[in-house]
Amino acid sequence: MKNKKITRKITQGMYVLTTKGGGCIVDAVAQISAGDNPLISVAVMHSNHTNTLLKENSSFALSVLGKSVNPDIITTFGMQSMRNVNKFAKIKTTEIEGLPIINNTIGYMICEIVDRIENDTHTLIIGKLVEADMYEDIEAMSYQYYQEHKDVLLKVTTETGKTAWICTICGYVYYGDELPENYNCPKCGVSKELFEKRKINA
Repeated sequence: MKNKKITRKITQGMYVLTTKGGGCIVDAVAQISAGDNPLISVAVMHSNHTNTLLKENSSFALSVLGKSVNPDIITTFGMQSMRNVNKFAKIKTTEIEGLPIINNTIGYMICEIVDRIENDTHTLIIGKLVEADMYEDIEAMSYQYYQEHKDVLLKVTTETGKTAWICTICGYVYYGDELPENYNCPKCGVSKELFEKRKINA
């Protein structure tokens, strides 16, 4: 495989998926049918605590992020785990249909889970849209926009004079001339191929 960064050109948005007990940032979301109650699919990593919660719940919500979203929403739901942190402690939400919806987003979709498909790294959750609303008709944040602005959105900083390897998914920084063999990001679990090298000169 020559360069799998081409996958970043697949048009995707940025969302906060929530269910009872937790939530996480997701980008692999798609509408896969039409009608009054279309089917919505979303992929969630096996290692993510939210994946476990989705097996215990029958519904989930997607809050759609705009370009002007509060960066704290991304760092809270994208770089921390409900195993260790209550993500809802500092992020304002509104309960709708029994699910926490993130405030100050473009809008939300609530889906009843109708199917689950397992693959080697993710579970593909398929839900039937049962409730939705749009608070503000503005441009959504794309995955490409997130990648181009993640240093600001994730507040990524590195130390001068050190070689840093930055996870292009969550912004985790590893210091060292080379990444260890078979290294995976300790925050989001992706492989070393998704890290970018950065040398900060004094």
